[in-house]
Amino acid sequence: MVTSSTISLAASNGGDFAAYLALPELPVAPAIVILQEIFGVNANIRGVADSFAAAGYIAIAPDLFWRQQPNVELDPAKPEDRERAAGFLKGIDTALAIADALTAAAYVRTMPRASGKIGAVGYCLGGKLAYLLATHSEIDAAVSYYGVAIQAALDQVPGLKAGLLLHIAGDDHLCPPDAGHAFARQGAASHDAAAAAKADRATLDFLASELGGNHR
Repeated sequence: MVTSSTISLAASNGGDFAAYLALPELPVAPAIVILQEIFGVNANIRGVADSFAAAGYIAIAPDLFWRQQPNVELDPAKPEDRERAAGFLKGIDTALAIADALTAAAYVRTMPRASGKIGAVGYCLGGKLAYLLATHSEIDAAVSYYGVAIQAALDQVPGLKAGLLLHIAGDDHLCPPDAGHAFARQGAASHDAAAAAKADRATLDFLASELGGNHR
């Protein structure tokens, strides 16, 4: 049984932003910060959070575009939404997005049912942010799904403080050398059920090892 709600968080430098929160039916659980794709905290990202909650984790997905426009929900199947998403990607401040993710992490860490262990799981844009969050001591483990432009931030590797799992597609034009991007996005034309299942299984095993808790 998963319960969910949308909450409001106070940003570290002023203002408030929304976050989708999904809770497992467990007395104590580790937490996961879900980091969005460029399409916002849409139905897909909420579904990801619900899936992690069903697996035994407190899951929170903060709105990382709120400084440009709050509550962005775009459909990757629509060309006009893809164009808008590209604009939001160009306009995001990475440092502030990291700060917002850490605010979300701090919130769930202090919840009554939280074990205190925090992971970060991100997709696309969020995949790169998960990688960068692994350099922060507030995060105990990070998983990146097809993170965009990680190759441009390899200088951060010496600063890694958390266990890190990277899922890099074998045919991804956004991650050179040409490595399908978004293979784990449910309902997308790019979805590869076998690859997604393999990556998701590895993710749950990794998080169980790094965070503990009642892994299902």
